[in-house]
Amino acid sequence: MDLKYQASRQWARIQDQFITEDAAVDLTNLKSDPRNFKLALWDPSTNGIRYLKALTYQLGMDLSPEDWARIKRTPHREIGDPISVRCEGETLCMDYVQATFELGFIEARMDLHGARVMEIGAGYGRSAHMIMSNHDIADYCIVDLTNTLELSSAYLRRTLDRDRYGRIRFIPVESLDEAALRTERFDLCLNIHSMTEMRPETVNAYLDLIDRTCSHFYVKNPVGKYIDKSLDGYLQGQEAVEMALENGPLRQLLDIHDSEAVQAAVPAFIEGYRPNDGWECLGDGRAVPWSYLWQALYRNPLADRAEPAR
Repeated sequence: MDLKYQASRQWARIQDQFITEDAAVDLTNLKSDPRNFKLALWDPSTNGIRYLKALTYQLGMDLSPEDWARIKRTPHREIGDPISVRCEGETLCMDYVQATFELGFIEARMDLHGARVMEIGAGYGRSAHMIMSNHDIADYCIVDLTNTLELSSAYLRRTLDRDRYGRIRFIPVESLDEAALRTERFDLCLNIHSMTEMRPETVNAYLDLIDRTCSHFYVKNPVGKYIDKSLDGYLQGQEAVEMALENGPLRQLLDIHDSEAVQAAVPAFIEGYRPNDGWECLGDGRAVPWSYLWQALYRNPLADRAEPAR
């Protein structure tokens, strides 16, 4: 008999291995085990790239004209073979989606023309790349660990023209002392997702440096710590988790995927990253798309009394 409506070979295999005869006996974990991964979802443990691309695509299709303008003014984003999608004819990766969001947040609250900028912990340099590509920055000082400085220097040398690259200084943290940078003035300091990984006393030292030398401070970091083995299976081991929990100015545990828990942690974030009591918070908000990353821009009223060096 010709069975027109029989299962395909693909679904015969799925029925045999995943949606078996006893699949309906126990609904415990139905929506987070292979039954649902074959019915409705892609298994996140093996489809991380698929989900990252889907998220990047969704964000890309919702970018504002201003977001796109900043991205298009930032050349050579393809260097390093990022995990990318194409939106509106442009290649786009999550790093530069984040960079345009961050710069947009800052631009709405301060003037960057001719600014002197210090970034503490620049990673491979995506933020510096976008800021230098979009604004006439007088001086950009990156403070970081030696090996990371080598990486950001190599990346920015390839992505920026000679003139812009020549305005960047690379300062290893090992060379910082009581005199270093304290006689300079910066219009803006940035820290993006690295103070949370520093010893509390190191964070305090940097906040003191910012208070002494900067007129604005942009920060983007987690509102607290979390323990959730389901996210990555503790791939780096229990010791790595314990080391992460002991760092940063905010070490309280919370459910990072509970909006009320995250919102309740925001006041402590605002105070924890305020360089000094006199600093005014010009604005804060969730760092889309992450549930637990928050951002804020502070201004030092006392800095208005002294013209920053140009």
